[in-house]
Amino acid sequence: MGLLVIGDVVTDVVALHHAPMRGGTDTEADIVLRPGGSGANTAAWAAHLGADARLLARAGFDTAEWHLAELVRAGVRPHVTVDPDHPTAVVIAMVDASGERSFLTNRGASRRLGPADWSDDLLDGVRHLHVSAYTMFATPGLELVRLAILAATGRGVTISVDPASTGFLRDFGVARFLRETAEASIVIPNRDEALLLTGETEPAAAAAILSDRYGTAAVKLGSSGAILAEHGGIVSRATSRRLGAPGSAVTPTVDSTGAGDAFAAGFLAARLAGFPAPESVEAGCRAGAEAVGAVGGRPPGHSAPREALPY
Repeated sequence: MGLLVIGDVVTDVVALHHAPMRGGTDTEADIVLRPGGSGANTAAWAAHLGADARLLARAGFDTAEWHLAELVRAGVRPHVTVDPDHPTAVVIAMVDASGERSFLTNRGASRRLGPADWSDDLLDGVRHLHVSAYTMFATPGLELVRLAILAATGRGVTISVDPASTGFLRDFGVARFLRETAEASIVIPNRDEALLLTGETEPAAAAAILSDRYGTAAVKLGSSGAILAEHGGIVSRATSRRLGAPGSAVTPTVDSTGAGDAFAAGFLAARLAGFPAPESVEAGCRAGAEAVGAVGGRPPGHSAPREALPY
């Protein structure tokens, strides 16, 4: 049974700068173009890890052909509307020497993903629905997510949500977010999102509170791994290690873009394969560790669009 992801398709412009950014002048950087988007990344990693992954998204007229080809090559079944009037979303990710990143975002066509893109048939053969909250932060996307959650609940399809962004989450409203996602049984926030959603100062306490509300909370802690809580109690803590090398050192971080999406994919793919929650969170950490070892948010293997500049 499949995994349906609702989220963004994005063109990522990734700028790796080894020296601190200098305001008002130049900072030397390595700049590359990559396919991205939280929802698209999660679907691609889930397919890479063996799941039957589908993606509902909207791409723009400018680079849709490239994005669709990349999704298919990753093994994703794309349900992607090509917007004839708006370009694909673009994110400029500025990545420092530690691998930490900051974003400049233009959501482009993704902002127009809405109810017209939904059909209950999208849930045929689907066991789990995963929502990237980026979709919820625009009115059409919120209306779409409401339809999808209603249809999934009616079919007995389980639901998870990734809160996506502390900045957008604050703008949207914490209480409103919790209300709109009440039907989800799994929440997958990072540390800062978990603290924002609960008002707590420690991620373990936040994980426990969120799991009491949702049922399961997998809180991502970056290079420190993750905390898994269920029904109000901490179940396990996982460390972030390179895939296929138990006991090895933590993976060197090249670029943390997409690591949280890879974690969500690893966690959900393992759950769908029948693994218990503690083993699933370990699988999420392995996927996240693999993701930070390369530039961009997708699994290994990609191409540039024909019109890309040779930076």
